[in-house]
Amino acid sequence: MAKTERIQNMTQGKPAKLIIGFAVPLILGNVFQQLYTVVDTAIVGQALGVQALAAMGAADWLNWLVLGMIQGFAQGFSIFMAQRFGAEDHEGLNRSIGASVTLAAVISVVLLVVSQVTVTPVLRLMNTPEEVMRGALTYLRIMFAGIPIIMAYNVLASILRALGDSKTPLYAMVIASILNVALDLLFILVFHWGIAGAVIATVMAQLFAALYCLRAVLRVRIIKLEKQYFLPERFMAGRLLGLGVPIAAQNMVIAVGGMVVQTVVNRYGVLFVAGLTATNKLYGVLEIAASSLGFAATTYVGQNLGAGLLPRIKKGMRSATWIALLISALITGIVFLLGRAMVGLFISGTPEEVAFSTDVAVYYLRVMAAFLAVLYMLHVYRSALMGLGDTLTPMLSGIMEFIMRIAVALILPALMGSDGIYYAEVAAWMGAAVILVSTYFVKFHKLQKEHLKA
Repeated sequence: MAKTERIQNMTQGKPAKLIIGFAVPLILGNVFQQLYTVVDTAIVGQALGVQALAAMGAADWLNWLVLGMIQGFAQGFSIFMAQRFGAEDHEGLNRSIGASVTLAAVISVVLLVVSQVTVTPVLRLMNTPEEVMRGALTYLRIMFAGIPIIMAYNVLASILRALGDSKTPLYAMVIASILNVALDLLFILVFHWGIAGAVIATVMAQLFAALYCLRAVLRVRIIKLEKQYFLPERFMAGRLLGLGVPIAAQNMVIAVGGMVVQTVVNRYGVLFVAGLTATNKLYGVLEIAASSLGFAATTYVGQNLGAGLLPRIKKGMRSATWIALLISALITGIVFLLGRAMVGLFISGTPEEVAFSTDVAVYYLRVMAAFLAVLYMLHVYRSALMGLGDTLTPMLSGIMEFIMRIAVALILPALMGSDGIYYAEVAAWMGAAVILVSTYFVKFHKLQKEHLKA
């Protein structure tokens, strides 16, 4: 099958069918991506114990800080690509792709150097317990060494999604997930590399996914990777960074807020950290459909905005909202039924250790599940604003997340003890969702008025 057959123009056809058709492969791809995250955690927790699990938890938010910036730049760059594709401006599309690759390469080198230099002092600043410090440091140093690989995968997958191809990233992630699981078992259970084995397996799987997506990009006929496209003009570089920087900054602010919360969490000891780590690994499972619908909304809105089809955007967003609400309700029900069994996959140790960490994990998981619809609205409307070319409001929503997450993490534990920590995440969702949903409707109404005058 020619690669171009997977490109999808979302300016024609039924919006709900297009959004579901685009989102389903992403959901499946994210399922497999979360599978190897879950397997990493389960193997580490069961084979290496609670302390190793806590080390991964102590590293989580700092890892997400870097990963979130990478994903932010990649997603921001893809917005302009989707708009050029929707407008059938293939020259502009190729210039944006070439410039994105060059900018991504420079950014990945900067992130690689800065992350390696700052990782130790930041972990100490976060009150990381000494007994898990070595494991957390090992995990992060290896993960950060793979930043160019992670950036390559995210940029290449974003190029494909901007063109309406959500299937190729799915295939890449399915095969990479299977590879990651096999390497986990080999490196941890056979070679006894410990926590280093888990992260090496992840980076190697990402390398495969990047190469698979590169092969697909090279087979798209409308993409011309000519030398002049990789020397970005000032306008093009400014336009791409204008879209990418706010999203990267938004993710960075969210991550810093999470790091502050982790600093508070670390005060409650290794078992408490291990319990929250088990739930945080399942958080990705809760968010799978939300982030996938978000990518679908960005591509759908971006392409239709490029084509000047505002009524289709309105109709598509109505469909995306109902789809998000139904999926979030289904996942909430599953979590309340099976949550305890799910977190049990990650925790081992003495009966007392298991009981304590499991109770922490289940309580936290149920709190997040109860407010899952808010998270889904956050993703759909944040992504729709990005598709409209507005990346400033999502950045402001990230600041609101930061404020709400830290305020709750610092205030509620003083009133409720450790239970107060559980509500920091959902408070952040609610603060951001209010800004995003209201701004989307105001901005879209303004666009409609401008369209009628034109």
